[in-house]
Amino acid sequence: MDIEKIVKRAAQEISAGEIINLGIGLPTMLIKYLPDDLDVSIHSENGVLGAWKQAPRDLAQPQLIDAGGNYITMRSGGSVFDSAVSFAIIRRSKLDMSMMGAFEVDQKGNLANWKIPGRFSPGIGGAMELAQKTSRVVVLCTHTDKAGNPKILKSCKLPLTAANCVSRIITDKAVMDVTDDGLVLREMSEDITLDELLSQTDAELIIPDQIGRY
Repeated sequence: MDIEKIVKRAAQEISAGEIINLGIGLPTMLIKYLPDDLDVSIHSENGVLGAWKQAPRDLAQPQLIDAGGNYITMRSGGSVFDSAVSFAIIRRSKLDMSMMGAFEVDQKGNLANWKIPGRFSPGIGGAMELAQKTSRVVVLCTHTDKAGNPKILKSCKLPLTAANCVSRIITDKAVMDVTDDGLVLREMSEDITLDELLSQTDAELIIPDQIGRY
């Protein structure tokens, strides 16, 4: 499992001029891999547009945090507002992309990332609306759980956050796209073979002739 590999690869998905929501966990980690001169607006559902990299401890401002409670800095021209405005941005589909973590994601683009029955959950937060209202949802997660069980499934078993919402999945093993034809393998980690990847994936993968490496 290589967390850095996931977030470095995910950072390549972000283009200048976009408005992006980075979910709690792996997605917020990738911000440190973005170039300082990249003209991108990071949205945080607690009421920030223009969020930037985490603040050094000596410069942290208690009132300036992201949705995960991390102390952040702001881009020039950034703004803060109440949660009603923040969710209006989401609900009116003003975001270009949302990046989220996942407990499970399946070959139909269904996402389960908010609750495991029998375990404590802090609540669904903004994930349900972000998943439903953003035109492009990219999931970042490890390819398997801590016990080695696949997280990329034929069909999710946990309570869904949203159905048919995921566009791309980036793990430490592979990059996959959800398409009308099924789940297409686009890239593989340099340190894994195709047979090894398939053995760690429950979902059925469409294997094209050309597969990138990262």
